Amino acid sequence: MKILFLHSSSDLYGASKIILAVNELCLKKGHHCTVVLSEDGPLASKLKALGTTVILSDLGILRRQYLNPAGILNRLVANYKAYRLITRLCKTEKIDLIYSNTTGVVVGVFVASKLGIRHIWHVHEIIEKPYLLFRILSGLINTKNNKAIAVSEAVKTHWTKYVAPHKIDVLYNGVDYWLFENTNSDLRQTLNISPANILIGMMGRVHFWKGQDYFVKIAGELFKQHKNVHFLIVGDVFAGYEYLHENINTLIGENHLQAHVTQLPFRADITNVYNALDIFILPSLLPDPAPLVVTEAMAAGLAVVATAQGGAMEMIENNVSGLLIPINNAAAAAKIIEPLIIQEAYRKNMGAQAKTRIQEKFSRTQFNEQIMAGIEKQ
Repeated sequence: MKILFLHSSSDLYGASKIILAVNELCLKKGHHCTVVLSEDGPLASKLKALGTTVILSDLGILRRQYLNPAGILNRLVANYKAYRLITRLCKTEKIDLIYSNTTGVVVGVFVASKLGIRHIWHVHEIIEKPYLLFRILSGLINTKNNKAIAVSEAVKTHWTKYVAPHKIDVLYNGVDYWLFENTNSDLRQTLNISPANILIGMMGRVHFWKGQDYFVKIAGELFKQHKNVHFLIVGDVFAGYEYLHENINTLIGENHLQAHVTQLPFRADITNVYNALDIFILPSLLPDPAPLVVTEAMAAGLAVVATAQGGAMEMIENNVSGLLIPINNAAAAAKIIEPLIIQEAYRKNMGAQAKTRIQEKFSRTQFNEQIMAGIEKQ
């Protein structure tokens, strides 16, 4: 089978990890894979190393920065050019399946509809605003040749407000939990963080809804009562949101945390990061559809804390395999997290429960079987 993948970025965060994993699966099954990316980056390099054909061309990716008259015109032009390119590519390469990853990529569904090609749309997002965009995308998901994959029940529930339920299947992102076993970390030593400190971290792209500022506020509340803590923020900033670094640094100063917060850019050695931590926090301010960092942290046997919304509520059994905290209430969140700092046995037991849950419910094996069944369906 000849499969054309369309993806919205060339980083190595959650959605990109999925497209990489699916390509590896398809290639092992003997399928020919072509991926079109709007930009070069680490994902492109890894895909080429697998043997995937990679094409760099503007796909007219939808982003919030284009939500203005000039931006909308820009995206219309970009999508028209992408439509012509993808149509030509599908005809010359005799593509059997178009696989679009994230709702930021819309051109694939138009090409599939015109040419009568089967289309899979892997939906990673919960889009609440702007409402008009939500309705337009819902209509596109409903198109005849399209089948959608939602990364959590929360995502499916959101989109089936206007999409027929049979059009969307739920498939949780699998995690290679064995990668986190029997591994050591030198991160604390590298960063000169005392082994006596409780290391609390978060990982993700720096964005206004990812909650780095909320994380710092929680850190400030915890530090008032506990001086044996250190906080770690890992991730690069989205282009156009560089000012968020200034906001984070201002908050760190206001909470007197300059010596107690370490900020790092994107790290490829994620097992080294997770295995250095004692507690992991997902402080998202908007619903995170299926946070891969939560499943990774749970696979690493960490006590995981997440805001009570989105896919995290399906991953975590509250007070058993993790803790759920309120959104944007640092004082209340700190009180919920505090027992994890005080009681080592409680913290480690919760991490063990998390690890067991991931192995049973969110394994890569389950993901591999189900995704390939959908791709190879005749």
